Amino acid sequence: MTIQGDVTQQDQQADGVVLTDAAASKVKSLLEQEGRDDLRLRLAVQPGGCSGLRYQLFFDERDLDGDTVREFGGVGVVVDRMSVPYLQGAVIDFVDTIEKQGFTIDNPSATSSCACGDSFH
Repeated sequence: MTIQGDVTQQDQQADGVVLTDAAASKVKSLLEQEGRDDLRLRLAVQPGGCSGLRYQLFFDERDLDGDTVREFGGVGVVVDRMSVPYLQGAVIDFVDTIEKQGFTIDNPSATSSCACGDSFH
C-alpha cells in the first residue's frame, strides 16, 4: 500500500525519518552537481520560528555523537540525537509542481504550525 510519494506503510511505521524515492533522487542529483560523495542529508530541529521550533535541512559531512543514520536509495539521512524525538515518522519528500518546487517535511509529531510553514511546536 502506497501512502505518500513512494513510501510504503511499513516504512511509515518505522522509527525515525523517511526519505521518499523522489526526494532521494533529487538529493543524489544535487550531490552529483556538487561533485561530492562524502555528504549526507542532515535534518535537525532548532529553536526558533513562530511556533517555537523550526527545521533545518542541509548537506553535512560531520559524524556527531548520537547521530541516527538511515539510507534511502543510496542517500544517507542523518538526525542528531536531540532532534530524533521531534522527528519520529517524519517524511521528507520532493515536490515539483507549477505551484511550488522543493523539499517538504510531513511530520506527525508537529502539533501545530504557522503561516511560514517551516516551524512547529
